[in-house]
Amino acid sequence: MSEREIVCGDLNLAIDDLKRDGFRLDLIYPADDPHTAVLSHGGEDVRVTTRPDALPIPAELPPFVSEFVLTRAGGSSGHGRAGMLYRDLIPARLGGRYIGSHIAIPGGGPVSDWVHYHRIAFQIIYVRRGWVRVVYEGQGEPFVMKPGDFVLQPPLIRHRVLESSPGLEVVEITAPAMHETFADHTMELPNGVDETLVFGTQRFLRHVSADTTWTPFNGGEAQESALADATGGLAEARTIRSSGGSIDFPPERGELVFGFVLDGTATLDYRERSDLRPGDAFVIPPGEGWRMTDPSGDFRLLHVTTAPLD
Repeated sequence: MSEREIVCGDLNLAIDDLKRDGFRLDLIYPADDPHTAVLSHGGEDVRVTTRPDALPIPAELPPFVSEFVLTRAGGSSGHGRAGMLYRDLIPARLGGRYIGSHIAIPGGGPVSDWVHYHRIAFQIIYVRRGWVRVVYEGQGEPFVMKPGDFVLQPPLIRHRVLESSPGLEVVEITAPAMHETFADHTMELPNGVDETLVFGTQRFLRHVSADTTWTPFNGGEAQESALADATGGLAEARTIRSSGGSIDFPPERGELVFGFVLDGTATLDYRERSDLRPGDAFVIPPGEGWRMTDPSGDFRLLHVTTAPLD
């Protein structure tokens, strides 16, 4: 199979031009700000890029770099894959190990997505606002995710975003930060139910907030999830709310300790005191405790932690 490279100034325009010539999109990356894609047609591969000097995606996970991160709401968003707007929640990427994105689809309606998969180690998608209809390999008919719902997308699972409400907002956490989105041109979804599917050591998980009770959590309350079981102990995720007082978080011995303020306000008590508002995000280094003080009555926090991915 022959291969050539096209260096362009606008990736989307170059892709559209090649599609009009009969090419199909095989992969694109990165999702939050695509600069490279590969298309094929009639035994020819074409690599299209706006960044010919960009380093190739490493085959191994980058080493984890621990640091404190605080990202404020209101930052600029870039145009990502399938017309989605991406706001970077972990600009330092913790050495390239993790990416956090606040993703929005302002207009709603059908999403220009296709059946695809990712070569990743960990990925969850959490709905903050609105609703989104999705379909996954082996999980039956398409279903709707609402605020507080999330899915674990195991490595290589085929899936597709079908449509969304106006103003959809989701929070996505993925490792590693740099990864490809591969098109699957042969699989049609939905493709029935297969409860035996395991992707590496992970199983698909759909967490439904409306079906989950609130339980005590270190001075607050939490909706716990089955993420630890679905990932073989790799990760945990919960939604936390105030019950009137401070909420304590003991030191974690893993890697990622991530928080995203869904609603309300609170003060992050870590090293220094930082007032938090909706849309703020932070990462705490592992092995260090912290606290949420003075939470408002409507305070809600997405809290995600991982064990060492290695």
